[in-house]
Amino acid sequence: MRLFCFGCGYTAEALLRRLAPREMTFAGTRSRLPEAAPVLPGLALVAYAGDSAVAAVRQALQDTTHLLVSIPPDLEGDVVLRHFRDELAALPRLSWVGYLSTVGVYGDCQGAWVDETSPTRPTNERSLRRVQAERAWLSFGDSTSRRVEIFRLAGIYGPGRSVIDNLRSGTARRIVKAGQIFNRIHVDDIARTLVAAIDREAGHRIYNVSDDEPAPPQDVVAYAAEMLGVPMPPEVPYAEAELSGLAASFWSESRRVRNDRIRRDLGVELLYPTFREGLRALATV
Repeated sequence: MRLFCFGCGYTAEALLRRLAPREMTFAGTRSRLPEAAPVLPGLALVAYAGDSAVAAVRQALQDTTHLLVSIPPDLEGDVVLRHFRDELAALPRLSWVGYLSTVGVYGDCQGAWVDETSPTRPTNERSLRRVQAERAWLSFGDSTSRRVEIFRLAGIYGPGRSVIDNLRSGTARRIVKAGQIFNRIHVDDIARTLVAAIDREAGHRIYNVSDDEPAPPQDVVAYAAEMLGVPMPPEVPYAEAELSGLAASFWSESRRVRNDRIRRDLGVELLYPTFREGLRALATV
């Protein structure tokens, strides 16, 4: 078995660490090759910025049996399919493709619950591109008879990327917006879900990957501050928060995400079913 990751970033590295004990080889891309040693000994990394086809990527794709795609689409669509579709379609042993998407494809649901059967109603350009990329990958699966699965991720947190780190650095803000609610997911639970999907073909093409308890963001900050015994950041009304870019689009939507499918059909038991378990574990890192 050989896993190739287009975009060996935070989430892909968590998956690589979980699969490391297996009889597998690993390769992937980074926009720039790191100066430090790769996360796994023997991980073959290739530089690929998504702006053009790279011969070294074609070479590294040989013998790939499993493919993870975490590079976001650009204005023209999915960059991986644009540059390497023919090479991927020709891989004789490719049996599984996992595409990392976002729960943002559901748009603003004003706090209502969504599951994998809910319609996609993206309200910003980034999420619209994700919907189009999802469709492109599913079409690739249909036309090549390969198993392609879409994983719609909630807000990702984990070591080095959480409110714990923000509180310790003094950058945490307790922004309050009436009715605002999010789901989250620990990066290790994403990795465990991906492994379960690799190992078990459950017959679905889309999975929500989220925790069990959507919660107002200010409650998460308050819990973490109390747990760490640090001063509680003052409340900041949303209208005064001056958010922009990705943060602004994130806060413009509110929804509750159901994760029944990964539990029931993939047999996933979350290590961190709510933000409380996740933050308690991170506080000791």
